[in-house]
Amino acid sequence: MKFEELLNISSGEPVFETGLLLAGDVKPADVRKQLSRWVSTGKIYKLRRGLYALAPPHLKVKPHPFLVANRLVPASYVSLQSALAYYGLIPEYVPVTTSVTTWRAGRWDTPLGVFLYRHFQKSNLTGYRLIDLGDGQHALLATPEKALLDLIYLTPGGDSPDFLTGLRLQNLDSLNLKGMRDLTARLGSKKLVRAVERIASAVSLESKEYEPL
Repeated sequence: MKFEELLNISSGEPVFETGLLLAGDVKPADVRKQLSRWVSTGKIYKLRRGLYALAPPHLKVKPHPFLVANRLVPASYVSLQSALAYYGLIPEYVPVTTSVTTWRAGRWDTPLGVFLYRHFQKSNLTGYRLIDLGDGQHALLATPEKALLDLIYLTPGGDSPDFLTGLRLQNLDSLNLKGMRDLTARLGSKKLVRAVERIASAVSLESKEYEPL
């Protein structure tokens, strides 16, 4: 396979898997050898075994970190600080993309960024949706409410007033408190119940601060 063929096949794909190149009369071993050569010469990036992205200047669509996170570990969705920052619920820029998954926890350091995965039981893998990232890219992302609950659940002492204050939560009026309570009831966590009531108090306090005199 020539590099021009790869460009044609992967055109418009932010990331691609080896299987995309194995259709037709090709030898899998030869394709994998050629991919290794292109990685070594800097023409493509290897993200994990079997998953690649074109390197500049060849890529036409810059892969969004959330899409990459989904593709690195299929049974996952982006959550915690990454989702909270995306929704404007915390003020900090978050350089590492964090997801939750039913697979093992882990970390992937790639040419496209650093990706962390926290382990969840299958029963907790809920409260996410497919969002449009632009440029024809989509990814599974926690709702604002679930992203906050995930962070609290996975953090020791995450329901404490000190931890919640330290998050410097903002735009709290965008949270669906009923949705948070419904999620908490399904998850059956007393820790989350305590945290949601503290968050509800903060929402009430914030709304009073902005009431017209």
